[in-house]
Amino acid sequence: MTDLSFSIPSVLQTWIEQQIAQGNYADAGDYLRDLIRRDLAQAENLAHLRALIEEGEASGYLDEEPEALIEDIIAKRRARHG
Repeated sequence: MTDLSFSIPSVLQTWIEQQIAQGNYADAGDYLRDLIRRDLAQAENLAHLRALIEEGEASGYLDEEPEALIEDIIAKRRARHG
């Protein structure tokens, strides 16, 4: 494990100490590791959403109104199963 050393404003130090005092974290390192894990998860989720958006945009756009498209899908399904 790597040790880091840095300075933070007193208001942030107070916030970290409050989190520890409330029992949310064992120490400042525990708090910072949790923040980094959550930031990493958020970045991964954002990357996934961006990939889905790109996939959707690459699939093209429809000129039909959504309601007409849904009605067409329903009608085709009824024709197959009805």
